[in-house]
Amino acid sequence: MNLLAVSINHRTAPVELRESLHLSTEEIKSFLKELKGNLFSEGFIISTCNRTEIYGFPINPRTNFKDLQKFLMEMKPVGDIRPDNFQNYFSCGAVNHLFRVSAGIDSLLLGDNQILGQVKESFQISEEFDFAGFLMKRIFDSAIKVGKRAKTETIISDGAITVSYAAVQLIEKIFSSLSRKSALVIGTGETGEIAAKHLRDKGIGTLSLTNRTMEKAEKLASAIHANAIPFSSFRECLHDYDIIISATSAPDLILTYDDVRASMKKRNGAPTIMMDIAIPRDIDPSIRELDSVFYHDIDSLKIIVDQNVKKRQGELPKVQSIIMEELVNLFGWYNSLEVTPTIRALRQVFEDIRLEEVDKIKNKLNPEDVEKLEMVTKRIINKLLHQPTVELKRISENGVNTQESAMKVNVIRSIFGLDHD
Repeated sequence: MNLLAVSINHRTAPVELRESLHLSTEEIKSFLKELKGNLFSEGFIISTCNRTEIYGFPINPRTNFKDLQKFLMEMKPVGDIRPDNFQNYFSCGAVNHLFRVSAGIDSLLLGDNQILGQVKESFQISEEFDFAGFLMKRIFDSAIKVGKRAKTETIISDGAITVSYAAVQLIEKIFSSLSRKSALVIGTGETGEIAAKHLRDKGIGTLSLTNRTMEKAEKLASAIHANAIPFSSFRECLHDYDIIISATSAPDLILTYDDVRASMKKRNGAPTIMMDIAIPRDIDPSIRELDSVFYHDIDSLKIIVDQNVKKRQGELPKVQSIIMEELVNLFGWYNSLEVTPTIRALRQVFEDIRLEEVDKIKNKLNPEDVEKLEMVTKRIINKLLHQPTVELKRISENGVNTQESAMKVNVIRSIFGLDHD
């Protein structure tokens, strides 16, 4: 299986680099248009707060990891990036990595509850662009199955395991009691919503929400008994909050150094936690230089990550066993699509049918007629199998696209039941 994958993630690059290579949904669609027909015959892209990854089947067998890295960097120019910021995977290694991602064991937070949904979304975008072919769809199905099995057959994802939850846990380590504190959550997408609900569950004193779409902020605020404030004016009341969590999908900073400095002057030295869990980041990281500001981003969550790993590492062998089982199933299916074994199996099926029917009647015939019957039935079988055999040999010998070959072989195996006992 000539599947290629490159990944830049939380283990290989700091948040500054990850946010530079983060792709919005529209950027992913634009990238897929360029990939399709140029580098890959089918593929998909995953881009989350902790990873940007490209997977695909190359059109040209000479396409390599450097070509894929070059494509990414030309489409999204970034300075100070090195080869060791990438992880490269091929064939079984690429599928294994994808399975680990889907299962949540390659995430910053072990057992991440959000990643499976993000993987599904990546698949859906690929299918929307007709960029998920015969093989990729089978890989998709297996990856989703791995993620679901990891959640249902182990406790790797039990409880609240998200970046939002880790952020709130870190806030609790700074402010021992939240009941007398006020918080503002900027952005009410999935990550912001989860953060807001965790703050509510932790008994936050006052909770406010803001979002570019006011209607969305008001809807969530009503559901969790919070306040909604207009996005256009939230900067003017920053000083009212002890805790600010920002989780938007904005491409640029929404809070500058000057914004925060102005708010801190109004707070008269009262400390503020600024938790930026967006990628790209929402808050200028230079605010960490301001007195009484506790600034944190995703890479600040190491202490929570370490605690999380200790609690869940006992489940890792179970998840890895699921991954291995599904890898064996997938590659067992893929290896069955080889041409020569299929030709052999197809002929054997027809020969078994021929022998069975000849055996039913040969006792009623004399030896000479039996010999003639054997000869005629063999000729019939050979003529029936001639065109399928020629076509299978052609796609094998002429090096036709692997996906096309695999698809044709799979159709033949399915039609004639070659994979059934």
